[in-house]
Amino acid sequence: MKVDFWGHEFQVNMFVGCLGGFLISILSSMFGFGGGPFMVPLMTVALGLPMYIVVGSSLLAIFFSTAMGSIRHMQFGNFDLLLFLAMFPAALLGGYLGPQIAKRVSPQVVKRVACGGLLLLALNLLGVY
Repeated sequence: MKVDFWGHEFQVNMFVGCLGGFLISILSSMFGFGGGPFMVPLMTVALGLPMYIVVGSSLLAIFFSTAMGSIRHMQFGNFDLLLFLAMFPAALLGGYLGPQIAKRVSPQVVKRVACGGLLLLALNLLGVY
């Protein structure tokens, strides 16, 4: 499939994108993490899209998976309202400030920060620290 965005055309393999998105949403719902750390590499590496398209697109895709996973976890009683209320304003502020910062730095810096964050997440999940 060809994607046209602001005068640039990109070739995207929709089968890889749909299969990857499906698997990522299952894993993120099972283990309780946002799918962004996995959706961004899928879209940049496997689909070959530039970072300025990937960020907004992955956030929209993850929104629906996260909403459904959150609803199901609430139904199972795995929900802490106080923790949610404490994190919600910070998440809104971060969601507002993040794109402002990313707009002012180079895409290379954004990729390096994302890579560093993924590395820290992987090390934490492996119990290294």
